[in-house]
Amino acid sequence: MKLRGLYAITDSQLLAGRFESHVEAALAGGVRLLQYRDKSDDAAKRLREAEALKVLCERYGTQLIINDDAELAARLGVGVHLGQTDGPLTPARALLGRNAIIGSTCHAQLELAEQAAREGANYVAFGRFFNSVTKPGAPAASLELLAQARATVKLPIAVIGGVTLDNAPALIDHGADLLAVIHGLFAADDAHEVTRRARAFNALFAS
Repeated sequence: MKLRGLYAITDSQLLAGRFESHVEAALAGGVRLLQYRDKSDDAAKRLREAEALKVLCERYGTQLIINDDAELAARLGVGVHLGQTDGPLTPARALLGRNAIIGSTCHAQLELAEQAAREGANYVAFGRFFNSVTKPGAPAASLELLAQARATVKLPIAVIGGVTLDNAPALIDHGADLLAVIHGLFAADDAHEVTRRARAFNALFAS
C-alpha cells in the first residue's frame, strides 16, 4: 500500500459531540491514514471509540493507526504511531506482526528518522512545521530538513504541525508524502466542510 495523501488525526476536545460524524465526513473525502489520538486515561472509552473507527475505516478503505498504544493496536489488528518517549519500535513490531503499519515521531531530527528506518518503521513523521494548536511547544522543523530527509530516508515522510491548504503545497514540493492534519481538517462547523477540505488536501497530490 502506497502511503501518500491525507493523514487525518483525531482530537477528542476538538471533535467533542461530533466525533463520528466529522471523522466519517473526512473518510468520505478520502483519507489515506486515520490516527486515533486520545490522551485520556479512560481505557473503556478509548477501546469503544477505536473499535467504532475501525469499522468506519474498513468501510472506506482507510488504514487505522493508534497513537502511542501498541497493545490497543494489537487488540484491534491495526497500526500504531509511536513517539520518542514510547521506546524502540522493535517490541511493537514483534507485537503487531510484519504487516502492520508503524510510524515514528522524529520531531526535527534526521538522525531519529534514520534510526526509525533501521528499526523497521513504515513511515517517519517530522514537525511541527508551522504554529500548532495541538503541540505549541514542539521544536520547529524546516523545509530544508524535509528536503534533506527526502534525499536520505527511503521511507514515506509525514509532516505535522499547523498544516493548512495554503501551506501544504510547499511541504509536498519538498518531499512530504503524508499531510498529517488535525485543526486544518476538523475545525469546521459542519461535516460537509470537513469532506470538502479532505478532498482539497488530496487534490494537492494530484497537481
